[in-house]
Amino acid sequence: MLNLIQLSRNIRSIRRYRQIVKVLVKYGLEHLLEYFNLSQLAAMSRKVLRRKASTIAQYSPAERMRLAFEELGPTFIKLGQLLSTRPDVIPRSFVDEFSKLQDNVPSFPFEEAKTQITLELGKPVEEVFIQIDPVPVAAASIAQVHRARLRTGEDVVVKIRRPGIEALVETDIDVLMGIAQLMERHMPAAEIYDPVGLVKEFARTIRREMDFSREGHTIEKIRDNFSGDRTMHFPAVFWQHTGKTILTLEYINGIKVTDHLALERAGLDRKLIARRGADAFLKMVLDHGFFHGDPHPGNVLILPDNIICLLDYGIVGRLDNQLKRYLTDIIFTILNRDVDELIALLAYSGEIGENLNRRALKRDLSEFIDSYYEIPLQEIEVGRMLVEFIDIVTTFHIKLQPDLMLLAKSLVIIEGMGRELDPEFDMIEHLRPFMEKAIKEKITPGSFAKDLSTMFMSYLNLARNLPRDLREILHRLNHNKFKIDLEHRGLDHFSKDLDKSINRLSFSLIIAALIIGSSIVMQTNKGPLIFEFPAFAFLGYTIAGLIGFWWVIAIIRSGRL
Repeated sequence: MLNLIQLSRNIRSIRRYRQIVKVLVKYGLEHLLEYFNLSQLAAMSRKVLRRKASTIAQYSPAERMRLAFEELGPTFIKLGQLLSTRPDVIPRSFVDEFSKLQDNVPSFPFEEAKTQITLELGKPVEEVFIQIDPVPVAAASIAQVHRARLRTGEDVVVKIRRPGIEALVETDIDVLMGIAQLMERHMPAAEIYDPVGLVKEFARTIRREMDFSREGHTIEKIRDNFSGDRTMHFPAVFWQHTGKTILTLEYINGIKVTDHLALERAGLDRKLIARRGADAFLKMVLDHGFFHGDPHPGNVLILPDNIICLLDYGIVGRLDNQLKRYLTDIIFTILNRDVDELIALLAYSGEIGENLNRRALKRDLSEFIDSYYEIPLQEIEVGRMLVEFIDIVTTFHIKLQPDLMLLAKSLVIIEGMGRELDPEFDMIEHLRPFMEKAIKEKITPGSFAKDLSTMFMSYLNLARNLPRDLREILHRLNHNKFKIDLEHRGLDHFSKDLDKSINRLSFSLIIAALIIGSSIVMQTNKGPLIFEFPAFAFLGYTIAGLIGFWWVIAIIRSGRL
């Protein structure tokens, strides 16, 4: 049974590969196949899947890739959105373009939505809701949302997962993992970008996003973090009507944060909203270490008394204490314009490669810091400053935590909303108390004691494990089981050329064998005749001629005579 399931997944993967190749060719991206040592498939695709060059010439490569992702569907849209937070993996032009990816898609039929509710909750829709609007409020690639009213009288919104989306996503993850493994084998310097690790991270993210019960727990965790804070509101989760594929939340009737006219008509204070929003986000990041990862304006509603409500908790970021300290140190060092300390922090993070050009890094960071030298602190945009810093360090292939990338993007959005609400908005002013608190905590006796304790335990564990590790090494040496794995780098092109040479030699031997064999048969003058020549000899010469002609054409087209 297990083999049948695996076979079914393999068949779906093959179909998906074909579709991906077709879409890549459609948007003039078939050259990407050559990075995976699939140049023959790329050449074949150009011939079989012809396209009109004029239809794509008007678009940049980044735009074409975005259009291809949109056509390939939910998984690739989500992948593009993840990549838009990873300037360490893709160029800035692609980051900016992937930020435009929208997963608004046509809604699925209401009857399918009712079936999904019944399957998840174990009872008919009519037993759960007095009414449910058949027209969705919003439809996205993974789910769609309907307004409804429970039997107990509460107005709610019901988030329903798209039927069949899990099987599609799992197939795409298998395909992406196969592509990532090809990249690691054939793409130069692939280890810098860790494509397999990136796919694993993406798989974990999208699987969590498809489990709506996790989103419910996320809402409650962030709500508990703001317990007693009356400036924030979080939608209530109705757990008895929630599961893996269904999420039932309190309906929030608020004003969009971008509707400034409606805010003023309601008598709400835009400056106060901007201050509260910045403080809440910084508290999530620097106090709780658990923040909303998609705070775009469509997910922010304003309630009476200037209360802020965040929606859609499918994407969240996490910063542990070490990462929070690293972040505050980075920001503090940039604001103090200390480039040497900045490089020391990067070196301490352990993510600097052996071949790093430190002189060039110091030059670029010095220019970056100098660009902020004349700017008053209140005019500095912290989010953009952090994005520029990340752009510089990733240019030198210095790896940063993905959550820091997500934070930088979220901070740009929050700061942009704050400046639209209040032109005098100053993120530094809101950041200063958190920075001062972090610095005070860093120099307290308790913090020193904790650091010393952690260091002591690390050395203690090292000393405790050292005899066992040495004994294991000696045991392997004594029993000839000690192995050293060697990796040959820079031989990919040599292997590829060697394969081509062997293939050409094989074709030459086959053609020679056909010609010699046909010549021998020709001398026998036996068997059926074609044009008074032995049929087998005629057939052998014909096959040899066709193979030779095709082989010569292939060599000429490759440009290597």
